[in-house]
Amino acid sequence: MQDITITDNWYYVIIQNPGTPSEEVLGFSNETTNEKFLPAFKTKQDAKSCFELLPKDLFKKTYDIHAVIEEDIIHTAQKAGHQVFVLDEKGHILKPLG
Repeated sequence: MQDITITDNWYYVIIQNPGTPSEEVLGFSNETTNEKFLPAFKTKQDAKSCFELLPKDLFKKTYDIHAVIEEDIIHTAQKAGHQVFVLDEKGHILKPLG
């Protein structure tokens, strides 16, 4: 039997309108600096706790939390002109990704 080593880093992100054609990772913009970022979380619980604090449109959009490989998050962010920051349960930046 061969040993399999998993080296992928997984993070949790908030998905807007999951399972629809308009599905996307929830991102934010700083209106003052025009910087854009996607929040990522180390645990699903951190994502749930922080989600309660984040601005969102509960009337027009649905949300879900998904685990995503780090490289996929970075690729998605780059395509949209966003940075990725790992946040804690209170929304404080722990570190940038990428």
